[in-house]
Amino acid sequence: MRTLRLLLEKEFRQIFRDKGLLPVIFVMPMIQLLIMPLAANFDVKHINLAVVDRDHSTYTQQMVAKIASSGYFFIKGYYTDYTPALHQVEQEKADIILEIPAHFERDLVKENKAAVYLAADAINGTKAGLGSAYLNTILGDFNNEIRMKWLPVKMPGAGTIDVTYSNWFNPNMNYRLYMVPGILVLLVTMVGGFIAALNIVKEKEMGTIEQINVTPIKKWQFILGKLIPFWVIGMVDFSLGLLLARFVYGIIPLGSLLLLYSFLAVYLVALLGFGLLISTYSANQLQAMFVAFFFIMIFMLMSGLFVSVDNMPGWAKVIAKLTPVTHFIDVMRMIVLKGSRFADIKMQFLYEIAFAVVLNGWAIWNYRKTA
Repeated sequence: MRTLRLLLEKEFRQIFRDKGLLPVIFVMPMIQLLIMPLAANFDVKHINLAVVDRDHSTYTQQMVAKIASSGYFFIKGYYTDYTPALHQVEQEKADIILEIPAHFERDLVKENKAAVYLAADAINGTKAGLGSAYLNTILGDFNNEIRMKWLPVKMPGAGTIDVTYSNWFNPNMNYRLYMVPGILVLLVTMVGGFIAALNIVKEKEMGTIEQINVTPIKKWQFILGKLIPFWVIGMVDFSLGLLLARFVYGIIPLGSLLLLYSFLAVYLVALLGFGLLISTYSANQLQAMFVAFFFIMIFMLMSGLFVSVDNMPGWAKVIAKLTPVTHFIDVMRMIVLKGSRFADIKMQFLYEIAFAVVLNGWAIWNYRKTA
């Protein structure tokens, strides 16, 4: 244990002597946690709508007024012909065109049905899809309002269905409650993964690795000496992130903090083992940085933070399940938002333990092989 203690003293001294490294470890993740949830807004609220009204009736005016009052749509033009509305879309001044045909009100009154036409600029697929869905919902509500006015006359005594719903765990559908826990996981991953990947390579470039290899230090002691300091730093970064989430975004974990930190402890062992594994294979820091960037980008994009894993194709789901980040993001949201207990996350816990054993065992074996 004395050997391990001396190694840890050496590592901590090296870390705190590097004045340029400390802001990267502690300051940059907190700034990113402040900025990213504000920028990564998946709510689509500013949709520019061009209206082509060929009917100019009372119903069309009421329908357009209902759309404009929804708070999601801004009427950017009111036309009688389709061509100028299309020019608005081509010039990126409008996102969706709503075309109301002639005789809209007459068909609706006499034939009990009328059609409208929607054309969406699908360059931004998310905005087009959500905007069209919002507009369909508003038009559906307007249609129901008209039917309710007619029902006492045409269908006396007809019943209606009143649907009551509630959103569990995130009642106000606040995207920050969903994004902040996942972003915190990614920031801890980036800090831990990159720095651990550069650790052993730095010893190689400085020439001190040969001196360490001729000492009686065991391989597992060397790996632990490299792993534990950044494990502690990861814990500190995560704690600062939780405090920031609480006082800036008002996010308070509903579940057990002990359970959350227990999972984090195992996750950091797996993550740092992965970084050290990259370090044992790399010849210099530049190579280690690019290899770590390659894998961490895959972890980020397939973690389920931006795109649900359930919506991925089968082969992508397999890759997502083979990354420790995916499981930690799931657990983070479950504990923070749902208050999940150990029984709910035990499978993810076992996955992380397996990742930790395999990655660190591989790092120790490969370092011994190349020493």
